[in-house]
Amino acid sequence: MAKIVMCGNHIGGKPIIEALIIAGYKFNYFVCLTPEQAVENNVSGYYDFAPMAKQHNIPVYIPESFTLKTEKDVAFFTENKFDLLIQGGWQRLFPAEILKTLSIGALGYHGSSEFLPKGRGRSPLNWSLVEGKDKFVMHLFLMKEGADDGDVIDYEIFDINEFDDIETLYYKYSISNRNLLLKNMNSILNKSFKIIPQEGEPTYYPKRTDADGEIKWNTMSVKESYNLTR
Repeated sequence: MAKIVMCGNHIGGKPIIEALIIAGYKFNYFVCLTPEQAVENNVSGYYDFAPMAKQHNIPVYIPESFTLKTEKDVAFFTENKFDLLIQGGWQRLFPAEILKTLSIGALGYHGSSEFLPKGRGRSPLNWSLVEGKDKFVMHLFLMKEGADDGDVIDYEIFDINEFDDIETLYYKYSISNRNLLLKNMNSILNKSFKIIPQEGEPTYYPKRTDADGEIKWNTMSVKESYNLTR
């Protein structure tokens, strides 16, 4: 049986991991940040997976570093020889030393208003609202060392309507990720899945700053101000 590890600290990952547990998939370990580490690393949308782990008798590893680059953190993955890593929301790139320890790989999910490689990078849900986009493409892919640059396994598209805000989009995001994982988990564990290489020139969303949230009353239209508020 494949050994599965979950690395997560984001509320968007909660329904995804719960759905996999309910479907009967067994996790050998959770890797979680503590609430104190979340504050220290300024984690947005933090969720503590430790109570879920306790409820389902899943051991928890608390990393030394959010980057997972310390000798102890790399050794944890090397010694456990996991086959598959599943994210519950982890806002850092996984080191190459850790990815190499996985016999199947690490699953990433990333969305954009266009198909990858367009729209890699930070806060794609927020940027899609700001830009007034009307659809969002969720991708399930195998992670590489770079940002959102892995081969795609599957994708699902959902609409962004004029009443959506970032909270409702997180619900849609979680539902799409759950659907993609439940649809593809058996083929992933059996190593019978097919991949779609990313093709074309990539584009990247930047990290959002406080200044990006400022309404410029003299230059923004009502629609632009509404989208920014969402």
